[in-house]
Amino acid sequence: MARLSKYWLCRSLVLYMALLIIAILMVSPFVWMISTSLKNGPDVFTPIPTLFPINKKTGDIYATLENYRYVLIKKGFAIAFFNSLIVAGIVVPLKLFLDALGGYAFARIPFPGRDKLFLLLLSSMMIPGIALLIPRVYVTKVLGLYDSLWGLIIPMSVSVFDVFLLRQFFLTLPRELEEAAMIDGASRLRIFIQIILPLSRPVLAVVTITSFIWHWNDLIWPLVIINTPSRYTLPLALALLTSGQSHKPHLTMAGAAIATIPILIVFLIFQKRILKGITLTGLKM
Repeated sequence: MARLSKYWLCRSLVLYMALLIIAILMVSPFVWMISTSLKNGPDVFTPIPTLFPINKKTGDIYATLENYRYVLIKKGFAIAFFNSLIVAGIVVPLKLFLDALGGYAFARIPFPGRDKLFLLLLSSMMIPGIALLIPRVYVTKVLGLYDSLWGLIIPMSVSVFDVFLLRQFFLTLPRELEEAAMIDGASRLRIFIQIILPLSRPVLAVVTITSFIWHWNDLIWPLVIINTPSRYTLPLALALLTSGQSHKPHLTMAGAAIATIPILIVFLIFQKRILKGITLTGLKM
């Protein structure tokens, strides 16, 4: 028993040490980003790197928010931040509702060719997204949405993967609930809103958070669609800042911190729901 206890103790120590090292490796880039964003330009390039901002002349520890003020006002990050909030705030609820409708239709409503149509949708996931870029741009121009925030919203309002994920979860819900509601005279839409959606909160939370992170960080589509600087989103403004201020990493890190903070807040608030949703999401075929 003593040998067994020592074995499990050593195993636990090794496991915790490995997890601690991985955690440090994951967190250290964010810590370094915040530290660099709080430094003045001359204090960034030092022979010996320092974690805390230290004045090279006096040796005192300090922190400045001038870099954040500069990128928010001078580099248009405030407008870009607001544009990203508008795009993510509209496209995520719209995408969630439409994907949930599609997932429910493929999971519960029998109609001719349903399974073949679903397989056709799944097959579209094998096409690289970059191959669909030109057709999407053409359709966006035809609809008159080019160089507008609606051009970032409408074409991205449906996701085949999210439809698949929601369908798989809806298949795990008991059909008896719907049958009982139909006997009471409830319509399909009422069943969907009052029964299916409340029972699907974990997977809906996962889809909401992952969609928010995806659209908040999306660079390729805004880079192709948006030409007017006043309509830039945050990733586009950050890419422009990085290319134009590569010799000023303290400004680049301030912009990266501004772009990262909302995602960290969302993750810290909803991390339990993310884990619960991933655990409860079924993969029934």
